[in-house]
Amino acid sequence: MNLTVLSPSIEQRMGAFNEVVRRARVLKPDVLPRPTITISREFGCEAFPVAEELMKLVQEKSGEEWVLVDRSLLTAVAKNHSLAEEILQGLGQKPQWLDEMFATLSPGWKSQAGYYELICNQIASVAMAGNAVFVGLGAAIITKSLKNCTHFRLVADQEFKVRSIARRLELSRQDAELLIDEKQKERDRIIRTLLDADPHDPLYYHMVVNNSKVRNSRIARTIADFVLT
Repeated sequence: MNLTVLSPSIEQRMGAFNEVVRRARVLKPDVLPRPTITISREFGCEAFPVAEELMKLVQEKSGEEWVLVDRSLLTAVAKNHSLAEEILQGLGQKPQWLDEMFATLSPGWKSQAGYYELICNQIASVAMAGNAVFVGLGAAIITKSLKNCTHFRLVADQEFKVRSIARRLELSRQDAELLIDEKQKERDRIIRTLLDADPHDPLYYHMVVNNSKVRNSRIARTIADFVLT
């Protein structure tokens, strides 16, 4: 099953990612950081359609380039060793709170430390640079201490999630239900094991939105207005 159909094209986003990295390297310490937005979601919510609409709005409002970041993009970046190295070395010192987070993670962290530390470093570096929209990745939890980050979470009733996944992945209703249950449990386990956190805790977020009650375009406008007004 190809879940990449749920994620926007990496090729279209890599150029914007490079621009964010380039701009971050020349930022002066006394310049206020640009905003970063994280979107967490229950599996089956339509985070990417919301994020794509949001990208259009924030770029129009700010007049600047933004980048949409998810696991598939960071995986592609990790394969480009020179770019990955540039991110980790070129965006300033790793914040102390990130080291402190690594030090307090649960024992399950140790088996995956190398890869996940790279991901966390990339998330923190790009988030500090700003003009980024993160989907998933535990970004709301990883960047909770950064003042330029604003966090949102999408929730929905089971019927909405089943219909959405069945339509987008061309699955039967039964297969969609099984996939939602499997992927939600997997995501929750990863966040609890590696970050020792509960992604369902509403206190991590500035706003929690019911995706089954509010249209994607309205959610995107609400987020853009909240962050950039």
